[in-house]
Amino acid sequence: MPPIPITIVTGFLGSGKTTLILNLIPQLPKTYKLALLKNEFGDVAVDSQLASSSAIGGVQELLNGCICCNLVGQLEDALDTLRKDVNPDRIIIETSGSAFPATLAMEVNRLGREAGYYALDGVIVVIDVENWKGYEDTSYTAKMQARYMDLIVFNKWELVNERRYEDCLDRVGDLELQVATVKSNRGRVDQSVLLGLDSAFAKELDPLSNAHDSHDGHHDHSKDHQSEVEVLSITLSSEDIMTHGVNLDSLETFLLSAPKDEIYRIKAIVKASSPPASSGGDVEPAVIHQGQTSAKYILNWAFGRWTFTPLSSALPPSSVPSSRTSRSGSLVEIPEGLEIDPLVRMTVILARGEADKWKKRIETQSHIEPENEDSKAKLQVMKIIL
Repeated sequence: MPPIPITIVTGFLGSGKTTLILNLIPQLPKTYKLALLKNEFGDVAVDSQLASSSAIGGVQELLNGCICCNLVGQLEDALDTLRKDVNPDRIIIETSGSAFPATLAMEVNRLGREAGYYALDGVIVVIDVENWKGYEDTSYTAKMQARYMDLIVFNKWELVNERRYEDCLDRVGDLELQVATVKSNRGRVDQSVLLGLDSAFAKELDPLSNAHDSHDGHHDHSKDHQSEVEVLSITLSSEDIMTHGVNLDSLETFLLSAPKDEIYRIKAIVKASSPPASSGGDVEPAVIHQGQTSAKYILNWAFGRWTFTPLSSALPPSSVPSSRTSRSGSLVEIPEGLEIDPLVRMTVILARGEADKWKKRIETQSHIEPENEDSKAKLQVMKIIL
């Protein structure tokens, strides 16, 4: 079983953390099981809204303390309860307004290493632009803590003038960090920015071809709100029967070169003839069945980190016999059941204004290419209009 991705949502009291989560729920597939771990004094009204949602499988609360210090020892028990009782596709941890994300992120990483049940997907910080005064502490310690911020969501910016918003950006700049930022649309941010790709999403999607759309028709960008992100859809395919996978060295070069303030997330399903390594060096081989020369992996890149997870529940291959062209130019019959999917299906979520530049780079710099010389390989990079 792949580890359960964990998303941490933090921010000062009243910044809009719960609103962000509530606005995320309608964007999820109906069969998607989301679990919530709250670290605040319970709000019965909010919890009942969450619990009544078909996308929330369970809610756990850690009260009368901070999850990053005196309650950190209870984190494992709370997560295990959700894992066993709910079996969720994802767990969101909503922290108290005073929590330090670094301590919590390190604890989640420790639990992931030791038990293998969990994987940190990202740390999201929500800032109330209307009322936020800036980080009081810009010391070395504060900057170390802030390095665990993967994404800053500026909330309630619609309620202030442009000067106030610029002041807010300056206060974040005081930390001298390369952090991705996005403005919410009245507390709503597209799930493709907030969440990485996991096995449940991979099952629901015609892999990633519509990853930028809502799964239930809720993707409604208001007419007076320009999207804060841009999307590239990338497909690498080949008609050569001898091409078994993507060039992992070239792909890793691309992942290493992606700046966190320009590219927010990279999500893909890739075929590889050898197990690819995650950014931490971990390698998780897939099960290769008789007659197969490659396997599918879920690539999930977020804020400079990435993981490859074997896609054991891949879509069933076509039962209709097909044919491809071999390197000699002759037609080779594809045995029944052999996969003929593209080598790569990828979605790249970028900051506004970055898509055209990165589209050109990907098309011209051999970042995404087959593992062997293949004149019949076709790379298609499309900018998606939101």
